[in-house]
Amino acid sequence: MIRPVLAALILAPALAGWPAGLSARAATVYVASQQGAQVTRVEAGAVAGLTTVAGAAPATVAAGGGLLFLSHPDGHAVTVIDAATGAVLRRLPYKGQAFGLAASPDGKTLFVADWSGNRVDRLSAADGTVEASAETGRDPAHIVLDRAGRLFVADRESHRVSVFDTARMTRLATIPVGTAPFALALSPDERRLYVGNVRSNDLTVIDTEALEALATVPAGAMPYGIAVSPDGTRIFVTNQHAATVTVLDAGRLVIAATVGVGRYPEGIVIEGGRAYVANWFSDSVSVLDLATLKEVAQLPVAEGPRSLAIAASTGETPR
Repeated sequence: MIRPVLAALILAPALAGWPAGLSARAATVYVASQQGAQVTRVEAGAVAGLTTVAGAAPATVAAGGGLLFLSHPDGHAVTVIDAATGAVLRRLPYKGQAFGLAASPDGKTLFVADWSGNRVDRLSAADGTVEASAETGRDPAHIVLDRAGRLFVADRESHRVSVFDTARMTRLATIPVGTAPFALALSPDERRLYVGNVRSNDLTVIDTEALEALATVPAGAMPYGIAVSPDGTRIFVTNQHAATVTVLDAGRLVIAATVGVGRYPEGIVIEGGRAYVANWFSDSVSVLDLATLKEVAQLPVAEGPRSLAIAASTGETPR
């Protein structure tokens, strides 16, 4: 279940924005804090700015076309932010319980998983118009979009991954995985999809060409977030109940290392030789050095960090 959002988390429509003079550079990391209702910007392992999000607290952040998209499951909306400036551009009303998000590379199309509606919608990012919908399994959680235009959905309570053709919003396959799949990550070549199964404490590997599961291997206590190294050789899995990140060898599918982080780690991304881990209960982001597999810093952020995204400046003014 999604953690309840307290009334105190509903903030006024204030905007702090990024510090003056900071412009988005390639591959900046953004951290969404649910209880604190803020997005923190991280540059080269250090906090560089934050913005306060109006309305209900954000659960998931996604990026595309120089924009950030934030889902508000209990606020029935998606917020759109200019990644370069931190300005809140608009709020898109959403009838369902928006949770998982994926954006097209140009930021013009948004895919939203409706947690309680058991569906995924394709929206216009300009005005929130629902262009097409498709039924999923029960409680769709995180989603990921590949370069071929296929959308992978973790159907948490159906214990499977659904695959959709986004042009027609038709189902291509359903793939059984472990118990309660939640997090998804593609390998850099997109030939493998890694699925974190939170209640069976394992990782399922899917062949994205054959659309079938290849293996399911132990991953740690409640695997909640996944990232893959740029060369595709290592898989990083956050373990919510162990306060660790498990590092798996992608070739042999065995655990190569375990790294301690903050309490209740959730989202994880990799950028610039570092992994960034959102520690939900520690109100921090752990910074891991990929060369040494050591935690080199914990950055304080707003209360309840859950999700991270990487965004690059497009050189255009987001709309």
